[in-house]
Amino acid sequence: MSDLGSEEIEEEAENDLGEYEGERNEAGERHGQGKARLPNGDTYEGQYANGRRNGQGLYRFKNGARYIGQYSENKKHGKGIFYYPDGSRYDGEWVEDQRHGNGIYYYVNGDTYDGEWFNHYRHGQGTYVYALTGSKYIGTWANGQQEGAAELVHLNHRYQGKFVNKNPLGAGKYIFDIGCEQHGEYIHEEKPEEEEEEEVMGPSIPKWKASKITELTLWAPEEPPPPPPAVEVAIVEEPAPPDDTATEAPSETTEQTAETTEATEETTLPKDTEEEDEAAKEEPAVIPEEKEEELEAQD
Repeated sequence: MSDLGSEEIEEEAENDLGEYEGERNEAGERHGQGKARLPNGDTYEGQYANGRRNGQGLYRFKNGARYIGQYSENKKHGKGIFYYPDGSRYDGEWVEDQRHGNGIYYYVNGDTYDGEWFNHYRHGQGTYVYALTGSKYIGTWANGQQEGAAELVHLNHRYQGKFVNKNPLGAGKYIFDIGCEQHGEYIHEEKPEEEEEEEVMGPSIPKWKASKITELTLWAPEEPPPPPPAVEVAIVEEPAPPDDTATEAPSETTEQTAETTEATEETTLPKDTEEEDEAAKEEPAVIPEEKEEELEAQD
């Protein structure tokens, strides 16, 4: 990871100020918007204040790198993107030519770091994603190294613990997606005491020592105390007092039923029979004409 911000000075050759085209103040200094070609071959296009790069600008290096962002007193200061010659880039905050604050670094191999920076180094809380495996480190950084409490997430499991100088160390646990946890600790193997000859040793590799396997330990809010056990109470049913009205009700009902039956009998005569009776009372008897002639002849 390289950076070229500090070399972009115009004062390398006092007698050759390069070329400038743009606005100036009353004192003849570069002030406002302008374009400049520096003596070393770099170019700058952007804002000036009292002869210095100040504000938003684009600086192009002759080796192919470039910076687009904010300046203050000729230094990268504020938010900006730096494109490095190797193809990597940093997009974030700057303080006096240093990566400082929050920013994302895109590495050539596809890895990314998104988090806090301090004096050009990864420092604070941040997430590093490994493009090759898809794993990611989420946790604390110190002076560019993985340091402190963190979580290392893999495809189907993750590790939670403490890291020292990029390596896990001390108590921690592996959490598997199948629904269990393996607790243990990372330890450094000690050198054998029998060794007499000095050997060039590489960095020690921590060794995982498992202690137990448990179910997933999920956080849950504090549960209220259980209610006291229910007390069973025997309920004794008393016999209902005799009801005088209940004994009298049947007689009244019987009388009402008899009345209803009589009324029904009176009103259920066939309708055709009633009409025939009425017609017999009202209409006179009809005598045939032949019978009437016979009666007149007799008279």
